[in-house]
Amino acid sequence: MKSQAYRMALLYDFYGDVLTERQKEFYDLYYNEDLSLAEIAENNGITRQGVRDVIVRAEGILSDLEDKTGLIKRFHAMQKQLQEIEQAAGEILERSHRYDDPQLEALAVKIQDIAKLMEKE
Repeated sequence: MKSQAYRMALLYDFYGDVLTERQKEFYDLYYNEDLSLAEIAENNGITRQGVRDVIVRAEGILSDLEDKTGLIKRFHAMQKQLQEIEQAAGEILERSHRYDDPQLEALAVKIQDIAKLMEKE
């Protein structure tokens, strides 16, 4: 269940802006605020089934967008590649100390800094 909730949170983070305000609200209440369908329904004066329909429709829209674009999949691949770049730069940095090469050290630090900046964006 946790991996499903994590996936739904990622879908919302990446594609949530395409949803209607009502879909965003219900989706957020259900997945992020952990309200039950019954609680959301009671607070909005509709049936539990009505809330479920809105959430299922939103899930479908978000999943379909990911299936078509693959942004989340590419994001995870890029994160892994950035970590590999940082590790490689760290190894270069270690070796630069052995050869007492300040220029090589500066380049390794620059690569690490750029990779860290890219991770944050």
